[in-house]
Formats: sequence, structure tokens, C-alpha cells
Amino acid sequence: MRKYSLAEIRQRTAEPLDAWWTVLLADPIAVRIVRLAAPRGWLPPYRLTGLAGLLGVAAAGCFAGQSRGWLIGGALLFHLAFVADCAARTTARLTGTGSPFGVWCAFLAARLRVILCAVALMGRQYPRTGQARYLWLVALVVGLDLLRYLNAGQVARLRGRLPAGDTGRGGAVRLRVKSWLRARRVRSHLVSGVEFEMAVFVAGPVTGWITGTALLAGALLAAFELRLIWHLRQSARPAARATGRAVVLSHLASGRYGAATAPGSNALG
Repeated sequence: MRKYSLAEIRQRTAEPLDAWWTVLLADPIAVRIVRLAAPRGWLPPYRLTGLAGLLGVAAAGCFAGQSRGWLIGGALLFHLAFVADCAARTTARLTGTGSPFGVWCAFLAARLRVILCAVALMGRQYPRTGQARYLWLVALVVGLDLLRYLNAGQVARLRGRLPAGDTGRGGAVRLRVKSWLRARRVRSHLVSGVEFEMAVFVAGPVTGWITGTALLAGALLAAFELRLIWHLRQSARPAARATGRAVVLSHLASGRYGAATAPGSNALG
């Protein structure tokens, strides 16, 4: 039975850059779970994913209670479900037991957890108050969560096709902030899907400001996603210009442009 040190687990499994909530509040717990469980093999990734699913269902049950104590309990269980997801990912990387199907199952379970908890937390407010805004809030939270992860996949795919961007752009303060965050494994995209979910399902229930927290987190998520798209567009423009020049030069070399302009030239003559 091989034992792993915390440093070895972090070195072999940690993302170079990750969400600040993951780095600060989830990974420190997840790596310790993996350190205890991985050598014994009694908590493989699929069991941890299943545990995350059960914790998510339990969190939704607490949210449905609607009282102060139930809401705080639901927030704690939601965070623990996310920690279990992180532990499953870490175990899979450490032991080499992960699979594309397992990644898909974990992703699907996480999206279902958001839907279930949104219905329990905000949807349950509708029969109590009769206010339809809570139903719209459920749709907003679920829609933004799905949109974020859909956009993340497409952005990652497009980034893989682009040359490395100019890291020297931006002011000196901005570059220092990015370097400070990078040294701590925190990405500069400070409000991603992780932070959005934790704001809605942890911060909102704990503070009691459920609607306001969801709206604020949604606005910040949308702002950071638009910022990400804008930066991606700026990165893609040099590549698009280079591709256009290459096409023009290729056509010139093959004589296509000359052939296309010749009839016009004769007509003008």
C-alpha cells in the first residue's frame, strides 16, 4: 500500500490555474481526503462522484425546508458535494483510473445538482409567496450555469487552434495582479461557473439574501464571460489576418487573381 504526501498529490494532480474557490476552499480538503483514501482504494472516483450526487440531493432537501437552519445546512452540503467532485477528479489523476465516461458522468451529475438545488431553493418560494419572479430566477440560474459551461468548452476548443497570445498587453498594475494570482494558481477569470454556483447556493442561503445574491452573481458571471469573449476575439484577429494574407499570396502565386482581373482590364482598354 503506497502512501502519498500532500506535496506529491498537489504536484501530480493540481491544475496550473483554477478557480479561486477551488484553490482556497475545496482543494485543501479534497487532497486530504485523497491522501487517506487513495492508498486503500476504498474511495475510487466513481464512488466519490456518487457521494457528490447524494450530497447534492441532500442539499436540495435542506433547501426545500426553507427555514434558516435548513438553508445553512443545504449550503454546507452543497459545498461538500463540490469537494467530493474535486476529490474524485484528484483521485482519477493520481491513480490513473479516470475515463472520458467518468468525466461525462461527473459533469452531468454536477449540472443536475444545480437544477435540483435551484428548484428546491428558489422554486419552493413560489407556492409560499405566489410571486412568479422566483420561477424566473430558477430559469436564470440554470440557464447561466449551462451557458457558462457551454461557452467554456467552445472557448477552450478555439484557444487550442490559436497561437499563443501577447502576454505583455495591459497596464503594469494589471500584469502584477495577474502574476500574483498565477503564483497562487488562481486564474484571473475571477467569476466563473464555480464561483457563480457557490454564490447562489452557499453565500445566498447563509446570508439569507437569496435573490440579490443570485442576481449579483449572474451579472458578474455575464460580465466576465463577455470579457473572456472579447479577449478571445482580440487574440483571434491576428490569426485571421495572417490566414487572409496567406490565402491572397497563395492565389497570387497560382495566378488566380491575374486570371480574374484580365477580362476586366481588356474591357477597360
